Amino acid sequence: MLAEAYDFRDESEALYDLIKPLSNADYDRVTLFRDWTINDVLQHLHYFNYVADLTLSDEDAFVQTYTELKGLQEKSGSLVKATDEMLKGLNGIALRDAWHDYYHKMADRFYAADPKQRLKWVGPSMSARSSISARLMETWSHAQEIYDLLGTERRDEDRIKSIVVMGINTFGWTFINREETVPNNAPYVRLFAPSGAIWEWNEGNSADLIEGDAAEFCQVVTQTRNIADTTLKVTGDIATRWMAVAQCFAGPPRTPPAAGTRHA
Repeated sequence: MLAEAYDFRDESEALYDLIKPLSNADYDRVTLFRDWTINDVLQHLHYFNYVADLTLSDEDAFVQTYTELKGLQEKSGSLVKATDEMLKGLNGIALRDAWHDYYHKMADRFYAADPKQRLKWVGPSMSARSSISARLMETWSHAQEIYDLLGTERRDEDRIKSIVVMGINTFGWTFINREETVPNNAPYVRLFAPSGAIWEWNEGNSADLIEGDAAEFCQVVTQTRNIADTTLKVTGDIATRWMAVAQCFAGPPRTPPAAGTRHA
């Protein structure tokens, strides 16, 4: 059984509760993430939930629908336009409800899956546990731009630990993805969970340290905040370099937002 599946559901539900009062017109409001609207964010989450779900039961269908998306993206030069076309212009409250209905059923399917089952993906294959954790991470990170736009204070739960773990596990990949040498020693990471618990990794490294709020660490590794816009304590050259470019999501290396550009 995959407990992370219900963490994904609960994180999605938190976003649903945030946007539930919005009118259709509100979905055209522009966020600070690449000028994506709320519609764009929700289409992205809904479509990639769908293709991730396909990998559980029909890999051929996954390959077909993702290949179609990439073709549309190459033709239009825009992932946003390609996703909108794949979803036939679904938007606003109708999009919200379709996304809401789907993630509930999807969470049940992943909950019943073998955590170690290998699933095809756009990059290397992943375990079912990693796949649903990635959906949780995407939902949490893309929700941030909507929280910011609406000026709503976010209240996190300890389910964000899966995102922290993804951040820790992609330390080496962050450097490999940038064609840089992976440092020999990963920094000591000491974080305070939403519940007040202390989470620690790599305790043996005293030269490099990252310490502070777990949610802020998640913001940095998902590139929803610049490290300068957090209260994280960063000590040592390796820790400083990592936090400047950390990237826990797949794809080519991306530059974190400039200091001060992502905010409520």
